[in-house]
Amino acid sequence: MLLIGGLVGAVVALVLTIEKLDLLENPDYIPSCSIDPVLSCGTIMKTWQASVLGFPNPVIGLLTFPVVAACGAVVVSRTELPRWVWLALQAGSFAGVLFIHWLIVQSLVVIHALCPYCMVAWVAVIAIFWFTTVHNLREGNLGGAPAGETLARRHGWGLAGWYLLVVVAVVASFPAYFGAMVGLG
Repeated sequence: MLLIGGLVGAVVALVLTIEKLDLLENPDYIPSCSIDPVLSCGTIMKTWQASVLGFPNPVIGLLTFPVVAACGAVVVSRTELPRWVWLALQAGSFAGVLFIHWLIVQSLVVIHALCPYCMVAWVAVIAIFWFTTVHNLREGNLGGAPAGETLARRHGWGLAGWYLLVVVAVVASFPAYFGAMVGLG
């Protein structure tokens, strides 16, 4: 999952960076992910939240997602990563998941718009964090005894529940928009 999440995240980070550069070059540019007033990357890209550290947020993804993908490639090759690498992935993905949840709140509560590419990054970061955490718990890398077989067999339910909570928050934040999509508006 690290390989897939890292590759998907890197692609959306690259696309978002290019879109942001196009917007900086031409303030009238409409990003490809600006579909309507709710699904509007352009609306989000023009806010201060889109450049929290003084540069476009997707640049963070350009730097970090390839590292995750590389670690994923090593894992897929059946080469064991050292414990310190797993702990670094844990720390980085924890920071990433905190950051994207802050961005989710900003999108839903403050900006009142959704960026489709950003939402793909949300999915990737959550998956990277989840699978890194499950691996570290299984291996006992986070202290204590390794987690048992129940976690190994059922961890997908936790991830599905997490995604469901995000979807519910998104739909609840735009009830008229999503209601109209299903004929309720």
